[in-house]
Amino acid sequence: MKIGVPKEIKSNEHRVALTPAGAAALVAAGHTVWVEQGAGEGSGLSDAQYVAVGAHIAADADAVWAFADLIVKVKEPIAVEWPRIRTGQTIFTYFHFAADRALTQAHLDSGATCIAYETVALPTGELPLLTPMSEVAGRMAVQQGAKYLEHQYGGRGVLLGGVPGVAPAQVLILGGGVVGTHAARMAAGLGARVTIMDVSLERLRRLSEILPANVQTLHSNRHTLLDQLATADLVIGGVLIPGATAPKLILREDLALMQTGAVIVDVAVDQGGCIATTHPTTHQNPIYIVDDIVHYAVANMPGGVPRTSTFALTQATLPYVLQLANVGWQTALRDNLALRKGLNVVAGNITYPAVAQAFALSYVPPEQFL
Repeated sequence: MKIGVPKEIKSNEHRVALTPAGAAALVAAGHTVWVEQGAGEGSGLSDAQYVAVGAHIAADADAVWAFADLIVKVKEPIAVEWPRIRTGQTIFTYFHFAADRALTQAHLDSGATCIAYETVALPTGELPLLTPMSEVAGRMAVQQGAKYLEHQYGGRGVLLGGVPGVAPAQVLILGGGVVGTHAARMAAGLGARVTIMDVSLERLRRLSEILPANVQTLHSNRHTLLDQLATADLVIGGVLIPGATAPKLILREDLALMQTGAVIVDVAVDQGGCIATTHPTTHQNPIYIVDDIVHYAVANMPGGVPRTSTFALTQATLPYVLQLANVGWQTALRDNLALRKGLNVVAGNITYPAVAQAFALSYVPPEQFL
């Protein structure tokens, strides 16, 4: 199969969808790989490294998109890339369709087959292609939150871990999934007082067993959340409903309960955000202030540490890329139920229920195309 790896052009996105090791595996399996010139530079990967394993270097993005039957990316194609998409082409990347109607419509109109990393799901409910970036984002959320708590950025001027004789910061984490777990572990390791909230008692019991003693678990409900907001220095939103728009847990009026200069990091912003006052920002302009509360809502947080993120992502996606390349998307999805759950759009139809629901559009079961 002809596989193309374009350079990511979303603002401050320096990841690449395939490492040279991944390209080597695809070439060894008999496939042809074209990588756009400079696509790996942001992750410290040179064109020469790709050439050395048998991949080809394309001079520009147009050449990659025109050549490839299977496009492998990191982030969703942005508007300038939409005209390059061909009918029948397969695109494998993070899409987060439910948060963006224009993006969804563009891919419906394209006639492409769109398989989303974030909805590939194992029978256990685990999201194997979202997990590595959620791990990165959870840890980064604490780093960024600690930074923007500094006074020069409008924060409260609180050191996350405190010092002897001075209390550490209070960190409130919404959601006990992968993001929340890694954020809690990171914040606790820095010495903060951490509270993690979730609606699942089973999950809270598990977190109580595995997290440090300076992390307390609370069942998530409206009353308890508002009570916790009053003392939180840093709030991290890590709520996820796979493929769907994130629920709004903190409303605009709730900010009045928070301490001046507190920080919100909304990791769920890719799916529309779980705080009503968040909107996507970039690494170049990461924060804004609403009602004296600092908001950080970078929509591609792992792009800030591209080398770590690129290697973590390729390790997870490569087995699925190989399967798609070896037998084609229809056979691959027939054989692999986890991968089938990644099918979001095909031939102008929405094949993922939460995306159809988000825009009140028709849903067609993926099995009809297999």
